[in-house]
Amino acid sequence: MDDNQKPLQNGHATGDGTGTASTGAGTSHDQRTAAGEGAQTLTTRQGHPLTNNQNLRTVGNRGPATLENYQFLEKISHFDRERVPERVVHARGAGAHGVFEAYGKVGDEPIAKYTRAKLFNTPGKETPVFVRFSTVGHGGHSPETLRDPRGFAVKFYTEDGNWDLVGNNLKVFFIRDAMKFPDLIHSQKPDPVHNRQTGERIFDFISNTPEAMHMVAFLFSPWGIPANYRQMQGSGVNTYKWVNAQGEAVLVKYHWEPLQGIKNLTQPEAEAIQAKNFNHATQDLFDNIAKGNFPQWELRVQIMSDDEHPELDFDPLDDTKIWPEDQFPHLPVGKMTLNKNPENYFAEVEQAAFGTGVLVDGLDFSDDKMLQGRTFSYSDTQRYRVGTNYLQLPINAPKKHVATNQRDGQMAYHVDAAPGQNNHINYEPSSLNGLKEAPRSFPDHTPQYTGRLLRETIDRTNNFKQAGERYRLHEDWERDDLINNMVGALANADRKVSDKMVELCTNCDADWGRRLAEGLQNARSGQAGATQANESKASEAVAQAEEVAHDAKPY
Repeated sequence: MDDNQKPLQNGHATGDGTGTASTGAGTSHDQRTAAGEGAQTLTTRQGHPLTNNQNLRTVGNRGPATLENYQFLEKISHFDRERVPERVVHARGAGAHGVFEAYGKVGDEPIAKYTRAKLFNTPGKETPVFVRFSTVGHGGHSPETLRDPRGFAVKFYTEDGNWDLVGNNLKVFFIRDAMKFPDLIHSQKPDPVHNRQTGERIFDFISNTPEAMHMVAFLFSPWGIPANYRQMQGSGVNTYKWVNAQGEAVLVKYHWEPLQGIKNLTQPEAEAIQAKNFNHATQDLFDNIAKGNFPQWELRVQIMSDDEHPELDFDPLDDTKIWPEDQFPHLPVGKMTLNKNPENYFAEVEQAAFGTGVLVDGLDFSDDKMLQGRTFSYSDTQRYRVGTNYLQLPINAPKKHVATNQRDGQMAYHVDAAPGQNNHINYEPSSLNGLKEAPRSFPDHTPQYTGRLLRETIDRTNNFKQAGERYRLHEDWERDDLINNMVGALANADRKVSDKMVELCTNCDADWGRRLAEGLQNARSGQAGATQANESKASEAVAQAEEVAHDAKPY
């Protein structure tokens, strides 16, 4: 036997990390490891050891990402297919139709200075929209009172085709690199053994992901439970670009501000609502629209020149950061009104499919690494979940001419052919009356890149500053709720996890860390008269269910 081959026991390796799986018989669950590997070494499904599971391969550490990111593509493609047919994320949702009215300006300036996108260019111009609100991490029938970011996705049916502005209610995200997205969501999903979500899982991930602290400052405060969908903000979260008629670009962030005001719930308030109605947000949206109380949001943008901005203490492409409003003001560009409920939930809300890559002329991608990862993942998920021809469904189809050379596939029910087109020709170029390229009206935006292809994080991480500022900006009752919610989630977590979280909170703000540590100490020691320290409310409810239940005969 080769010296490098590990002996097999019952068809499996002995696990000493010195063997090779390239020789000798094995099984489909062969456990042999290569030199330098251990039993817990992370690999791809191809068996390739993963030496960097934190970063995409990018041109320079700011991006853009490149297509040959095989390890990422394998990881995210599998992640996109983990649920059938429910969305892996944003499963629980509600939606409505409406209209977007453009102001024709960005703030006080002509909008054409920054973008040639037609939907913005004329005062009073109206564009039909469909909006889907959602919770992110929980299942399709979960209560709408649970602590979770809320999705805020808008489909604009423009004259140049669809534009999807896909975001959340909060302006920041947990992570800045798409390589970590499956791990983030796995930490929020139920444990694969006992099928329960736990605070330990999410905080185990967060405690090893310090850039998530800004999101923690929001999510575990009352901002983590919006009162309803009508009275919550929306944000594109990622950084995009606007491109003008000269092909010049600026960086842009999108924000929806509810004209009904903003309302959030504390944990006790949410629990009281959940006891009576776990569909309260869906009902609130539907009932208000049915009564003619149409909710409205103003779309505002922040604009920044397209460069690295070394004067800032953060990278403007980092989606865990907020652009300071005093430096980059929120400029109004239009108003959205939701005025029509769906006629069928499944056909419209459930089958509505959004993607961050769905942009019209005048809008473009930045090098934001989360945006570039989402752009593949979102539309790939729709092809799997809804089907290859999901864009032929009425809710997803653009309200304009469509002519493609795409044919066949599951559930194809018409051909995207043009009037008078030679139906034998489903390719381009052709001299036999096939489809032709559209004329070029404006110059392309052609950014230049120089840099090495790397797997590195960005230079200016600055993980704690804005998180600490957010903590200090919270009102007293919001800080109280934040501490109580974190203590409730961490009290029964492993001490390695809770100690790390105290350290990270202290890095953000000393008062935050101190109060969390004190709260955890009190929770673990128990209050006077408590029958058992560390017994969670969830465990008490399990016992109570049996105690108060009524006997029944078999049927």
